[in-house]
Parts: sequence; C-alpha cells; structure tokens
Amino acid sequence: MKFIRFLLFPFAMLYAIITSVRNFLFDVGMFKSTSFDKPIIAVGNLSVGGTGKTPQIEYLIRLLKLHQLAVLSRGYGRKTKGFLLADASKTAIDLGDEPLQFYKKFKNIIVAVDEDRVHGIEQLNTADVVLLDDAFQHRKVKAGFYIVLTKFSELFSNDFLLPTGNLRERRVGVKRANAVVITKCPNTITIEDQNDTEKLIRRYFNGPIFFSTIKYANVLLSVNAEEIKTSEIIDYEVLLVTGIANPTPMLDYLSALNCTYTHVKFSDHHQFTEKEIKGLQQQFSTLKAEKKIILTTEKDFVRLSGKLDNLYYLAIETSFINRQEEFDGLITNYVKSSL
Repeated sequence: MKFIRFLLFPFAMLYAIITSVRNFLFDVGMFKSTSFDKPIIAVGNLSVGGTGKTPQIEYLIRLLKLHQLAVLSRGYGRKTKGFLLADASKTAIDLGDEPLQFYKKFKNIIVAVDEDRVHGIEQLNTADVVLLDDAFQHRKVKAGFYIVLTKFSELFSNDFLLPTGNLRERRVGVKRANAVVITKCPNTITIEDQNDTEKLIRRYFNGPIFFSTIKYANVLLSVNAEEIKTSEIIDYEVLLVTGIANPTPMLDYLSALNCTYTHVKFSDHHQFTEKEIKGLQQQFSTLKAEKKIILTTEKDFVRLSGKLDNLYYLAIETSFINRQEEFDGLITNYVKSSL
C-alpha cells in the first residue's frame, strides 16, 4: 500500500497545485468568501480520517449552552440533498450519522445539514451562534474562529498530500486557524511528549496549541436507557460492531477492561444493509455466554438503533489534558465580542 501511494506522488503534486491556487484565489478575493454578522466557529482538519471532530463539536455545544446554538454539517453519507432541519422524523439516511447524533443528544440546539454552507447559515436566522462541522476547507464561508484538529499519532506536520498521504491541502494551510488541538493523545503523555509535538506543529503554526484526549463514559447505554457499568463489562461476552475511521482506541480501551469481544469492522459511515444486520444478529446468537451484548460506538448507534437486539453504545467526550480554561476563554471571548 505504501509503495502504491509512493507511485501516486505525481498526482499529489498536481493536487498541491490545484489546492494552492484555489486557496490563493480565496486569499486575494477573486473567489467570494461570505461573512456573517453572528459568531461562526468552524471545526475541521487538514487530513482525511477520524481526528475527533464529533466529540469536539459536542464539547463546544456544552461550553456554549447558554446561547441559541445551531450545528451545520454537510451531512456526510446522507441520501438527500439541500438544506434539511433535523426533527423527530429524520433518520441517518436523511441527515448523516453525526448530525442525527447531535440532534438526539442535545435537546435545545438546532441541527441542520446543507452541502452549501452559505445557504445553510442563511436559513438559521434564529441561531445566535453557528458551529460548522468539518468546514476548514469550505472557504466560501468566512468563519470568525477556526479550530484545526490533528491526531497525536498522525500529525499533519508529518503527513503528505493526497493521494500519497492523507492531507487535503498543504501543511501551511493551518495558518488560517485560530487554534490547533492535538487530539486522541494517550493518557500517558508526558510534558516532554507535548513539547516535542508542539515543536513539530510550530514549523507551520504560531498560534495557541492545545492537547486533548478521549474520555470514555463509565456506563454502556441501550436504546431504552438501560445501563451496564463499564467495570462490569468483564462479565459479558461482546460482539463489537464499528463503522468508524479508526476503532483502535476503543479496542485498546476494551482490552484494558479485560473485555472478551469479537470485533466486526465496517468502513467509516457505513450504511448497514438488511443482509448485514441479519448476519450480525446471527453471529450474536452463536455467542455461548449467558450474559452477552452487541456493543457499538455512539456514532454507529444512530444507524443501528432499532435494528439489532441487545444493542448498547459507549459514549465518548473530549477532555483537555491542560490549559482547558485558556481554550474555553478563547471561544467564549470570541462569541461575546461577536454578538
């Protein structure tokens, strides 16, 4: 695979030229970028793959809960087009899994999808603050605050452009950001590790850099809000079903709990077919333990809920390793000054 990617290097150089010209035309105003008279916070990354955008958006929702918030996403994986507001009748097919998760999890926010972010924001008249999910490269909108996420184990500073690497644009694009968050850091990260990582990022970015990790909930939840404490999962045999970009942290967490599990892995944002659902239920029925469950991620749960019996999910949250108050202050001060 690495050799094939190396052979694609000429295409990566062509991609670099195309994205660089595009960014230049936006920078000099030849391509239109629309500003709004309300706080717009964009969360995104320079690379493809899972950097933790969903838990970061949820962190911002909790932080800004006193405002009338709207979350606007493209709605990756949905089968619809145009602007749609989330409501009780919508499914992951209509909205995509992350927007549906936001809607089900937070009751006092507006959730919408639109591939045209400018048009989408224009429809959100009642919102005081708009959070844009995965919108760092969506330059037709000029957000007031940009947060770039980069995973500790796959820093953008060590990566290369598609298709040789995983970058959507050149590393210098990070200069448009107001803050960089190093995500999915190990719990064992040291000050030396942080300093070494920051030096790598400082080659391209002079603004504030923060470090965060993923914090798992202490209970598993079902569709009926039934709970199993994570400390008790050792008593269960688990069929683990994931459809996310990088399930490794969850696998490591379950292993640390001495959980006995069988992992069935699907691609990110996978839309499960009836045949696959039947196959998963049949595989679950072959588990011999008296106490057994099907476990999935919170993002996958919105697509699997109601389709599988004995289904539980494990929620995650972003947790800052240090300087959380500084990060919170950057966000809240921006919102306050923009209202």
